[in-house]
Amino acid sequence: MRYRTIGSDPGTRREVSVLALGAMLFGSRTDEKTSFAILDRYVEAGGNFIDTSDNYAFWIDGGQGGQSEELLGRWRRSRGVGDEIVIATKLGARPLAPGTSYVDNAEGLSAEVIRESAERSRERLGVERLDLLYAHIEDRTVSARETVEGFAALVAEGTVGLLGVSNHAVWRVERARALAAAAGLPGYEVLQYHHSYLRPRTDVPGDLWPDGTLGATTAELLSYLEAEPGLTLVAYSPLLKGGYLRPETLPSDYDHPGTPARTKVLGEVARETGATVNQVVLAWQLGGRFPIVPLAGVSSVAQLEENLGAVELELTREQRARLDAVS
Repeated sequence: MRYRTIGSDPGTRREVSVLALGAMLFGSRTDEKTSFAILDRYVEAGGNFIDTSDNYAFWIDGGQGGQSEELLGRWRRSRGVGDEIVIATKLGARPLAPGTSYVDNAEGLSAEVIRESAERSRERLGVERLDLLYAHIEDRTVSARETVEGFAALVAEGTVGLLGVSNHAVWRVERARALAAAAGLPGYEVLQYHHSYLRPRTDVPGDLWPDGTLGATTAELLSYLEAEPGLTLVAYSPLLKGGYLRPETLPSDYDHPGTPARTKVLGEVARETGATVNQVVLAWQLGGRFPIVPLAGVSSVAQLEENLGAVELELTREQRARLDAVS
C-alpha cells in the first residue's frame, strides 16, 4: 500500500492509503459477515481510509440511514480498532423523516444540525473524534458563514479533525474557504466528487439542480485543484458501479461520442499491461497530475482484491498520454 497526506494542520492532518474503501452499502445490502471480511482484508493490505455517511443507506429500506455507520462501529469494537484507521463521514443529506429523501427533506447544514448530526455519527461509530467530516450536499437556506462557523466550532472542541465538502458548486466551496480563511477558522481541505476515466455530460438535469449536476469533477474543479495544491480530491464511484464491465448499465449521461472512444483506448492499455480495465482506471487516477484518492465500494473480497492490485500498477508515460489525449 502507498499513502498520501490529507490536510495541512499538524494537529489534524492524516496519512491515508491512496485507495479509500467505500462503506455505503455495508450493513444494508452487503451483510455483516461479508462487510467484516472486506474491512479485515482492506486493513490487512494496509488500507486505512474508510468512507461512510450518516444517511447510508436510507433508500434501501425507506428509512433515514445510519446502517453503515452502525456497522463500522460494531466492526471497530469487535476488532479493537483505534485511531490508526481514518473514518470519514458526511452530514447534510440525511432525510428528516422516513419515506423522504435528501431532495425534498434533507437535514441541511445549519449550525444546530451540524452539531447534532456529528454527535450522532460519533455515537454510531464509537469514536471520540470524527477524523474527516464532509458537508454532503449544498444547503442554500442557511448562510455560508453559519455553516463555516458550525463546522469550525467542532474542530475547536476536538470532536472533528479535518473538514471536507462534496457535491457543491465550486464557487460555493471557494466562498466558504475564503470566509474561513478571513476569520482564521479551519476550512474545507478535502473535496469529494464523482470522477472516473469515462466522462459524463454535466448538463443533464439532476435531482438537486435543474441545469445539471454539481457532483461531477469538471474542468473548473480540476483547475481549482491545480491552483490550490493543498487540497485533495477523493473520487467517488471511480468504477461507475460496475459500468466498465457492464456498459449497458451506464446512465444516459455517458451516451455521447467520447464514451466509445475512451473505452477503446482503455481496453488497449488493459491488454498491454495485463491488468483489468478497472485496475487501469484506478491506476490512471492514482498517477495523475492532481492528488486524487479513488474511493471504491465493493461487495466482495474478490472485488477488493482486484482494486488493491491497481495500487502497484504503473502506467507508462506513453500509455498515460494516450489515455489523456482522447477528447
